[in-house]
Amino acid sequence: MNTASQLNTASRLRNLNRIRRISRLMDTAFKVPGIGFKVGWDPIIGLIPGAGDLITTGISAYVIFLAARFHLPSGVLTRMIVNIALEAVIGAVPLVGDIFDAFYKANVRNLALLENHLQVQTPELQEADRLNLNSARTGDIKPGPSPEVSFALE
Repeated sequence: MNTASQLNTASRLRNLNRIRRISRLMDTAFKVPGIGFKVGWDPIIGLIPGAGDLITTGISAYVIFLAARFHLPSGVLTRMIVNIALEAVIGAVPLVGDIFDAFYKANVRNLALLENHLQVQTPELQEADRLNLNSARTGDIKPGPSPEVSFALE
């Protein structure tokens, strides 16, 4: 692998890890004691009347913006947008929407769509990723520190 592709891989991993962090914070940041159910900030922020759902939809839209940097096919991008739109529309219903947000987890769903696409399209990224582009499926979406990329000077 040459230096330019190593830089590209490192940059793409940083972007992917940013998506993982945001997805985790929004959908699975906390474990409910006793039952082990994971919930994130999305349904909690959504409890703020009016503004809560706008804030969480904006954050989710930012995740899609970051994912679009991977040049996703229109079908994958459309499914990601539908996930966010569904969560936004149903999430706007007081209380019922917040419960839906806690269970639907649109950001983690979108992370899984992104990782599935990257597994097929970018094997070099899968090799460099310590989570093997499988974090959404395994539930291990804590990316940790970005891997070091070494550059050989020739």
